[in-house]
Amino acid sequence: MPALVLGPMLRYADPNEATVWVETDEACEVEVLEQSTTTFCVAGHHYAILILEGLRPGSEYPYTVKLDGRLVWPERGSRQGLIRTPDKDDRLKLAFGTCRVSVPHEPPYTLPKEDDPEGREVDSLAALSVRMEDSPEADWPDALMLIGDQVYADEVSPKVAERIADRRGPKEGAGEEIANFEEYTWLYHETWSDPAIRWLLSSLPSAMIFDDHDVTDDWNTSGAWISEQRQKEWWRERLLGAYMSYWLYQHLGNLSPDELREDDVLRKVRECDGDAEEILRDFAGHAADEVETTRWSYIRDFGRTRLVVLDTRAGRLVEDDTDRRMLSRTEWDWAASQITGDIEHLLIASSLPVLMSPGLHHVEAWNEALCAGAWGKWAVRPSEHIRRLVDLEHWAAFQQSFRDLTDRLRAVAAGEHGKAPASIILLSGDVHHAYVAKTEFPDGSGVTSAVVQAVCSPMRNPLDSRERHVMKAALSKPGAAFARLLSSTAGVPPPALRWHFVDDPTFDNQVGMVLTDGSTSRITIERTDPDDWKRPGFKLSLDYEVSG
Repeated sequence: MPALVLGPMLRYADPNEATVWVETDEACEVEVLEQSTTTFCVAGHHYAILILEGLRPGSEYPYTVKLDGRLVWPERGSRQGLIRTPDKDDRLKLAFGTCRVSVPHEPPYTLPKEDDPEGREVDSLAALSVRMEDSPEADWPDALMLIGDQVYADEVSPKVAERIADRRGPKEGAGEEIANFEEYTWLYHETWSDPAIRWLLSSLPSAMIFDDHDVTDDWNTSGAWISEQRQKEWWRERLLGAYMSYWLYQHLGNLSPDELREDDVLRKVRECDGDAEEILRDFAGHAADEVETTRWSYIRDFGRTRLVVLDTRAGRLVEDDTDRRMLSRTEWDWAASQITGDIEHLLIASSLPVLMSPGLHHVEAWNEALCAGAWGKWAVRPSEHIRRLVDLEHWAAFQQSFRDLTDRLRAVAAGEHGKAPASIILLSGDVHHAYVAKTEFPDGSGVTSAVVQAVCSPMRNPLDSRERHVMKAALSKPGAAFARLLSSTAGVPPPALRWHFVDDPTFDNQVGMVLTDGSTSRITIERTDPDDWKRPGFKLSLDYEVSG
């Protein structure tokens, strides 16, 4: 009899349709709300994504999962999942965050690093699950945006490390890191199998995008880095496994029902008579080699609020350090067409922050210029070393893309592409601290929208005390002044806007929330309460009104 391996995951919900994703242990028919589909097979694993049609706006649908007509979920003693279809008003409550390692949610892993080297403190996603269990459905978030590092292919849990050792030995190939598609499936199983997380993902629509650790640290940071990786005999299989598993476990659920119906790769995989591994491997190889032809970015509309999710990893152009791009030209053209007015609120999710502290911004811009030869050939190699050593690879290190995006934001906020939104909020993570930065455009720019950057990181992977001290020094005013001087010596023009943090950054495990209602919007950031790891809660770190 077929069994449920992972899921169900509620990935998408609009007023009339929803999608639910599952993995099973064998081929079968999957049924949810009396609607069904058959599984498809990839490398011996079986998956299904159901499009549930005919739903009513503003309704609640508790649901179960049947495989070949037999009830398999919820398990005995577990809660049912719940599909809530939005009505057509303009309210939205969107939870967001990044960077979540998968280690057991129990001591010593719930301890601070200062108390135990294995410690990663309390999981903010587990805390969110507890809050939802204890709250009426009307108080839940409407959706969850996971903006990168859903899995850590280069930092596996003890359990996965043991499986790697049993399968191929920790000193072969990729060592104690993930080597191929099969091992990637272990990561996703562990990341989303915890009962609290599993229930949350069954009841909260989720959108996702990858960042570097979903593949490996510093993924696509530069052309030199890519060349070095290609020399490793295990790298190609690792990369194909990353793309294949991302398509299955993350990307499919990002698509709307109409996009799923039209997706050519999904059609081929579903129609395959047998195992579709080679079909997906071919697609993964094409996506890895021809970045201009594959788009991972997407949008979701929530009433009068639009969410534009940007892929800032797979689509980079980094072979030429004199013309680096965060997004390929075709992907940027698509993104610009979606970053527009005539909506109430515009949310732009990018795993990497667009607006960092001014000091870090100028350091990254300076480093990019040196890697491109601003101080001569002698500085190129050491600058590349510095780039990798301290992760100088955010939007500031892609100055042309930074200018393209900030110019577009100014134009939209000034009403040059339709009526200006009440607010434009950039959502990001990656940097293992959280903050909100408010922008200031020059006088005469015509900007009427409130434009802010909101960063929430990590969900579960905090910096240790030494790393926090280093980061705080980089955020200081003297550090910013010195960095500004460095960038000017490399000929980097100053940015066309200013910004400042509205409060001190926080470094805990945390979750962010964007709330929109009519023309008003606000951002909250809450950190986990470490006092009780079994029933974790939150403490408010920041509450900022963006527009209203």
